Amino acid sequence: MGKFLVAFTLISALAAGAAIYYLQVYAFYEPVTLSDTPSMQGETQIRLTSLTSGAPEPILVDDFQGIDADSSPLRFRACFKTPNSIAMLSETYVPYENPVPLIAPDWFGCFDAKQLGQDLKNGLAVAFLGEENIEYGIDRVIAVYDDGRAYVWHQINECGEVVFDGQPVPEGCPPPPERSE
Repeated sequence: MGKFLVAFTLISALAAGAAIYYLQVYAFYEPVTLSDTPSMQGETQIRLTSLTSGAPEPILVDDFQGIDADSSPLRFRACFKTPNSIAMLSETYVPYENPVPLIAPDWFGCFDAKQLGQDLKNGLAVAFLGEENIEYGIDRVIAVYDDGRAYVWHQINECGEVVFDGQPVPEGCPPPPERSE
């Protein structure tokens, strides 16, 4: 009887571990498609925030690949190419301070967050603000290389870090949305 209980416990633990792994790495992710109209549900635009107007503006995008999940606003990742040069982008759009690319699932092979993070630190890529508060406390960040390769992810901003920790909204931050409970 003891061997049966040990075997049952081990098999249950392995099954639970496999289920948790699958749910974290594969489940919930859906492909993202590009749209010329940002209001179409399930589709997105790649936009950068203008230095002059402060508003997000669409940029030219080729070879787009993207994934997202409804389970978290931080699961958005995308890779694409743009014909826009870093010089033009730097003169036109808001740079992003302290970009930290988030790890993508291994099966989404175009997005290597570790390499991108190193390249941002070494100046081989430049990060721009895509859209501030795309969801409350979450910014869309876009990093671009000289050769036109570009990568997108969502990152918690300063307002989100404080509010998500349960602290009062800091000065200069928009009020958080009302929670429905």
